[in-house]
Amino acid sequence: MNPPDPAPLISVVDDHGEIRELVVRYLSQHGFRVAAAKDAADFRQQLEKAKPDLVVLDIMMPGEDGLALCRHLRAETQIPIIFLTAMAEDADRIVGLELGADDYLVKPFNPRELLARIRAVLRRVGTLPEIRSAHQAMQVRFGDKVLDVRRHEVTGSDGVAIPLSTAEFRLLCVFLDHPGKVLNRDALLDLTSGREADVWDRSIDNQVSRLRRKIEPDSKNPTLIKTHWGDGYCFTGKAVAE
Repeated sequence: MNPPDPAPLISVVDDHGEIRELVVRYLSQHGFRVAAAKDAADFRQQLEKAKPDLVVLDIMMPGEDGLALCRHLRAETQIPIIFLTAMAEDADRIVGLELGADDYLVKPFNPRELLARIRAVLRRVGTLPEIRSAHQAMQVRFGDKVLDVRRHEVTGSDGVAIPLSTAEFRLLCVFLDHPGKVLNRDALLDLTSGREADVWDRSIDNQVSRLRRKIEPDSKNPTLIKTHWGDGYCFTGKAVAE
């Protein structure tokens, strides 16, 4: 069986450390691989080692600015680019789009809007997978249990098959695709339902509770789906597609 495709790699190029850290943390929580660069020179070094699937690029940076870096990227690659701009940079924003940038976002911005724009651009260029690897396998083994993808059932060592609802199946697939990664409520809602979720929506907590009752030896003391208070949930098991 072919190994699953890795998550898209997003490069965040911004000289503002707090913005870089915010974007890196938020995108990582939503299942992306993320590389951070403090300026164009730093990004160019990273580009020699790995080609990103999309670049989030600040316009105003010391040294080589975002417009110059965009011009270079467009001359050499077709990597999608989303500009981060300040309110006063109308002219630069227009120039950036003329140079071939795919979208832009004005600072200060909501990271959820940036996430939505990244997903939209990646879908346009065909980079973002619509179906996760766990959905593509016939069976996925984790611990002493096996998920039957076609039947939406989990079978334990006792041989008893436990049916999953559609919501529980999607949630389990997301966990199986992101082992060891802490995913917050927004990330889980977005990955399972394909929409931007209400940050106060508690339905994901109910889904996690129901799923735990079906896959955990003791749902009151879970060992497979751990709660990280204030951050989200983490699947601690190892998933093997069959």
